[in-house]
Amino acid sequence: MNVEITGAKIFLRLPFGILITETQVNMWIIMLAIAILCKWLTHNLKVKPEGKRQVVAEYLVNMSNKFVTSNMGDRFKNFSPFIGTLFAFSLLCSLSGLLGMYPPTADLNTTIGWATVTFVMIVYYKIKANGLGGYLKGFMEPIPVLAPFNVLGEFSTPISMAIRMFGNISTGVVISTLVYAALAWLSSLALQWLPGVLSGIPVLQLGVPAILSIYFDLFSGALQSFIFCMLTVLYIAQASKGD
Repeated sequence: MNVEITGAKIFLRLPFGILITETQVNMWIIMLAIAILCKWLTHNLKVKPEGKRQVVAEYLVNMSNKFVTSNMGDRFKNFSPFIGTLFAFSLLCSLSGLLGMYPPTADLNTTIGWATVTFVMIVYYKIKANGLGGYLKGFMEPIPVLAPFNVLGEFSTPISMAIRMFGNISTGVVISTLVYAALAWLSSLALQWLPGVLSGIPVLQLGVPAILSIYFDLFSGALQSFIFCMLTVLYIAQASKGD
């Protein structure tokens, strides 16, 4: 019997009830791929670029720096590595579905983890800008009776960020799976009059699943990664301004 955790199958059971899920394994694979790619792009750099590899590396770094500074200001330029890594990681997690892997972003645990990191930084910069007293006082505005709603609104930020990405990516996985299974059934129904193994050829599965995968994994995955990073920089920049 297969046991699932938010759609991710258990890959390995360790002693003391420790579970290694398909999501974790795929994330390790993607992190290893990113590490290898970064090592290759930054190997033997020159003061003046002499090859396409260094040109690509510098272009990616400049693009990340420009994205951060244009949305957060120059004083947040040190956020560029974090935002660039977050975008690359989330994008490759979503694109892994094109390789037949289970996208880690289709697991709510993944997106909640990323959103929690963002939320901690938001709170940190709010306290840094207003002080702990000012931060807590903000929940009482404009009138103290609204404090419960302000607290709810504060914690809704990471929840909405996590569910937005998870919902879009997991919906694509579910729809693609259902369409793939439906086309297989229609193929067997339409070709049942053929003899032998010919009746089992899933001819209707050719083309349509690939188109859906390109949309949900490529377009939607890239869009959701961009939105997640954009919300991250905007929330942190806003929090640092104070009240």
